[in-house]
Amino acid sequence: MRGFVTLIVVLVIGVAAGGCRAPGPDKDVKNPDPAGKIPAYKAAVREKDHRAARQMVKDLRSDDPAVRLFAIVGLRRLTGETFGYQHFDDEANRRLALRRWEQWLAGNDTRRQTDPQDAVANEGAADAPNPAGGP
Repeated sequence: MRGFVTLIVVLVIGVAAGGCRAPGPDKDVKNPDPAGKIPAYKAAVREKDHRAARQMVKDLRSDDPAVRLFAIVGLRRLTGETFGYQHFDDEANRRLALRRWEQWLAGNDTRRQTDPQDAVANEGAADAPNPAGGP
């Protein structure tokens, strides 16, 4: 009988201890903790919440390569664009793409024209409505 009581006590303590965890970090794209920020990126993409894009662009400057990776993946999934940003590039190489993202946020067309013929072919394209409904 004594062994049975000990078993019950151990089980009760085990169940109680399992329920006594500290709450996880807030799932918010503005959370400085990547453990809260990254799940919030995923939720924003899943819910097609384009309001999160501004913070994702800001986080492309992060010192944390994981934050940069999830930010650019989230932006690509939300917008279909990367503007050449690669999370693993050094800061100098990321800078140009980051400027394009910042221009995108400001509502400018930031697609680089690599050939003078592209300028002729795209003339007036800025006036055309965007079928995706975004900038």
